[in-house]
Amino acid sequence: IMANLLTMQFCATLRKPGNLKPLRSTSTALTNKRSYNSEDREYLHKSIVPTMHYQKSLPRLPVPKLEDTIKRYLAAQRPLLDDDQFSTTEKLARDFENGVGKQMHEELVAQDKRNKHTSYISAPWFDMYLSARDSVVLNFNPFMSFNPDPKTEYNNQLVRATNMVASAVRFMKTLRAGLLEPEVFHLNPAKSDTDSFKKLIRWVPSSLSWYGAFMVNAYPLDMSQYFRLFNATRIPKQGKDELFTDPKGRHLLVMRGGNMYVFDVIDRDGNLVKPAEIQAHLKHILSDPTPAAAHPLGLLTSENRDTWARLREKLLATGNGEVLGLVDSALFCLCLDDESMNDHIHISHNMLHGDGTNRWYDKSFSIIMAKCGNAAINFEHSWGDGVAVLRFQNEVFKDSTENPLVNPGSQPAAVDSASAVRRLQFNLDAELENGVIKAKENFHAAVSKLTIDAMQFMKGGKEQLKKKKLSPDAIAQLAFQMGFLRQYGQTVATYESCSTAAFRHGRTETIRPATIHTQRCAQAFVQQPGKHSVEQLIGMLSECSKYHGQLTKEAAMAQGFDRHLFAMKYLANSKGQALHSLYQDPAYAAINHNILSTSTLTSPAVNLGGFAPVVPDGFGVGYGVHDEWIGCNVSSYPERNVHEFLQCVHKSLEDIFSVLEGKPLS
Repeated sequence: IMANLLTMQFCATLRKPGNLKPLRSTSTALTNKRSYNSEDREYLHKSIVPTMHYQKSLPRLPVPKLEDTIKRYLAAQRPLLDDDQFSTTEKLARDFENGVGKQMHEELVAQDKRNKHTSYISAPWFDMYLSARDSVVLNFNPFMSFNPDPKTEYNNQLVRATNMVASAVRFMKTLRAGLLEPEVFHLNPAKSDTDSFKKLIRWVPSSLSWYGAFMVNAYPLDMSQYFRLFNATRIPKQGKDELFTDPKGRHLLVMRGGNMYVFDVIDRDGNLVKPAEIQAHLKHILSDPTPAAAHPLGLLTSENRDTWARLREKLLATGNGEVLGLVDSALFCLCLDDESMNDHIHISHNMLHGDGTNRWYDKSFSIIMAKCGNAAINFEHSWGDGVAVLRFQNEVFKDSTENPLVNPGSQPAAVDSASAVRRLQFNLDAELENGVIKAKENFHAAVSKLTIDAMQFMKGGKEQLKKKKLSPDAIAQLAFQMGFLRQYGQTVATYESCSTAAFRHGRTETIRPATIHTQRCAQAFVQQPGKHSVEQLIGMLSECSKYHGQLTKEAAMAQGFDRHLFAMKYLANSKGQALHSLYQDPAYAAINHNILSTSTLTSPAVNLGGFAPVVPDGFGVGYGVHDEWIGCNVSSYPERNVHEFLQCVHKSLEDIFSVLEGKPLS
């Protein structure tokens, strides 16, 4: 069965958390029309197949063979090291494989067999995120911005915020009622994405349902993360944070000018509050004359986690437990910003970090709504990956644009919003006020170092590359390798994340796009432009594409090396065992110092996405390969020049597409 799963088509869809576009998915194909009953405002849709129907029978995340992990590790190290360095690393890796590594691998496999309800990576991955003491801002939280509403007049801040809140609540209700369409990839939708198949599969026991879907080339995905979308917050604790979820919360948290407000969006019977009432409450908040908060507490969520944990304890000790509980248990956070966005760069900075005053970065996700109607999701990353967030974003975009519950001419309900909306008030002493002031200084010191720039290559895209039988993702990744080589003369550690949601409690695996093939090809294009014929260069492009496709397939099937090595290291640390020399090797540190951190995302709902570099001397590369063009949204700190990098990437794409047109390099 697992051998059959290694289809190139399927793996291409799982390249990056959220990259759910290339194949038709029941849940994310936004072009699918669904019937809508205007009287039934409680649910987005009512799936015939229960939401979690496939969860019990999902295949378990496999632990790779140790010899395969070592082989893949050395292949990824080869382009990053000179001959002497590689010889040292190879000896250490072989010693590990034949000695201590064998024992660690066996212990990991034995532990995995004792925990069949989950995956071997789940607990270590949660621990890694929650134990990190760095600020979640820039270091962890990414953003994905919504496309504008196609109906221009609906991009009004109040109208759009109301519709998105209503759609978000409807999504939550649909999910919790078990009526949300399961996340399934259909390789043959004519057979599997049909009412007749769904009526049949719903009667197959959950313990067998995955196999029934597999028989018709449909692949259900893990949905275990979805419950943490709503009423969830990361709570700072000394040494290691905790994830808090309270599904009983019926209220929304709204932020404006650093002030915090709550009001119920679900009534006592569990129904969506009338959209006209939600609109009235949001209008009340937008017109509230209360000055911007003098000490906006949201800034504390941008602090070092131990610092924030200490200040939170102080907040609790000074009588703020009840209001903090309202913040933590709110369905989600809606940030109403008072400024308008001018361009993509402005949007990226605002949605990634903003000025720190009008955010609560610890909420599982926040919808940010600018004055101009530009909207985005900023999400806390420890609880889950982009797959769940993108599904939510796709559904909210589709529902709020196709089935808006208020319109530009709608009148807010005549209700007493002054009573329904509560502005949260906190008791702050001098220590807490100073904590906010210090947090603001630290925040601005951090974000002032971040530069973001964007590029659009308009001379070709996915369609042209597919005609040449080249992987669009492989060519984009090759352009980054060429660009970095052109700018800095080096090949460096590169990270591309791949979802392993095809498995129960899967998280991610790493694709390593810097290979001996990309190195050879980049050197030919950049350093030896006149030395190779067009045919030779096209041959090199083809080699890069094939090998990248192989790496993608392996990663999607949880057959990379990164998570396996990480889990064995985590196991050794948890038992107090000394780490093998492989983990002390400078080459191991270097390959995990990801100078190029990359993420691809394409969705009809998403305009652009972005994140900060994961290391001080790195680039954070968000990109999308579209039918006729390729776009990049890239961030850097002062140690790198992002503007020059994008110029080098653009030049690299020009060279690649010129060669594909049969023109020799000049």
